[in-house]
Amino acid sequence: YLTSQLSTMLIPAVYIIVTVLAVPLNIIILCMLFRHSGYVCTAIFYANLAISDLLFCITLPFKIVYHLHGNNWMLGETVCKIITINFYGNMYCSVLFLMCISINRYMAIVHPFIYRHLPKQTYTVLGCILVWVIIFIFMIPFSLVKQQFQIPKANVTTCHDVLHRNEQFYFSFHHQILMPVFGFLIPLVVTTFCYISIIRTLNQYEEKWFWYIKITALVLIIFTVCFTPSNVILITHFFYYYTTNNDIFYKHYTVSLCLTSLSCCLNPFLYYLMSRFGNKFNSYQQCTLGVKTDMDTHAQKPSS
Repeated sequence: YLTSQLSTMLIPAVYIIVTVLAVPLNIIILCMLFRHSGYVCTAIFYANLAISDLLFCITLPFKIVYHLHGNNWMLGETVCKIITINFYGNMYCSVLFLMCISINRYMAIVHPFIYRHLPKQTYTVLGCILVWVIIFIFMIPFSLVKQQFQIPKANVTTCHDVLHRNEQFYFSFHHQILMPVFGFLIPLVVTTFCYISIIRTLNQYEEKWFWYIKITALVLIIFTVCFTPSNVILITHFFYYYTTNNDIFYKHYTVSLCLTSLSCCLNPFLYYLMSRFGNKFNSYQQCTLGVKTDMDTHAQKPSS
């Protein structure tokens, strides 16, 4: 794997494309958010998502050089740990922020009356802070485990590509299993529930909502395609390596990480598509709240 064209040509080529596309797209989205967004809560979530994607993209040039030089790391153990933490931390940050955005939409569309009376801006800021704190805690084990190893036969020094089966390996094993469970599986379940509830709610109304239903389904598909393969293969790889001492699934995992990196290019389009329907959201909420208010007023009138 360390000397194959898969890791020295294909993977860095994908990362180059992602970097070239994702960096300007996310910068444009941040400019749009700070200048034109009228929805504060939405802007806060998407701004954090864009910042997370940009931080993720910062690691890609280092990984590109690493792969192009035959998986030979030349910047030392400390930088290797920083790049590894930044890479995985912001990858799971994207997942958690997508979950937060889905919860926000769920409350706004499925429970608009409750949503109207919530301190939305306060909850949004606290939610973003909580995401960053959770990610920071989950990334601590990467700083405690040796990431750089020399491979004399290949004449290279690897970064996060090799683990020795010692006491550190068993520590890494539990960490690498818990990370996709709490950083992906639970957010996936929550996001799926929110989007299905949104689709069911909007499906009860006029045909004009059909386009938003299609976009919501597309968002869920993108979420699943980008993050599911890498997390499923990661769990499979560690369980298989733990039981058989065979790392045959690792090359599949590194390829699946290329799919994960594509989310940095797709998330800006997510904001663009959803912002086009901002006015429809507002009209829908006003309509729904108006209907509920009328019903409450009716209920309070004494019967004749």
